[in-house]
Amino acid sequence: MIKEVIVVEGKDDVSALKRAVDCEVITTGGFGYPDDLIERVKLAQKNKGVIIFTDPDFAGEKIRNFISSRVQGCKHAFLPQEKATLNDNIGIENAKPKDIIEALKGARYEASKKRNEFTKVDLLKNGLNGGNNASYRRAILGKILSIGYCNSKQFLKRLNNYGISRNEFEIALERIENIDGK
Repeated sequence: MIKEVIVVEGKDDVSALKRAVDCEVITTGGFGYPDDLIERVKLAQKNKGVIIFTDPDFAGEKIRNFISSRVQGCKHAFLPQEKATLNDNIGIENAKPKDIIEALKGARYEASKKRNEFTKVDLLKNGLNGGNNASYRRAILGKILSIGYCNSKQFLKRLNNYGISRNEFEIALERIENIDGK
């Protein structure tokens, strides 16, 4: 049983979660948020904690940002797009139970204080911005660090906001180098 309440977008996501774990769930209904959504998430956060687990697409990111900007202290779980895609449909509902479990195990708290451990220089120096393979490298690093895939600006924000340590970052980069065969 997962102790936190998991926030997902729709009823098909709930079904996928229930196949993977025993948990309590709040659905957002996509962008058609119920009037009491934020109050319900705040109450869940106060009583049990919350994990935001939205689809790995633009809409999922907008919903994640909407909730996390209004409810402090939530954890965030991310599922790579390739593990959530079936016939060009991207969503948690398409994921295998083992992938859902892995994503939930990697859930991270968003920092409450602004942190500037990482800068654009770190991204450039490590081939995560501006190069031919930058998008690919961010995708792999996002999987390793359990912070998901995104553009370089958002990736930098996640490195700082999800408490990634310098050591954790460097170890993950070494794993990418081993994957790339460099």
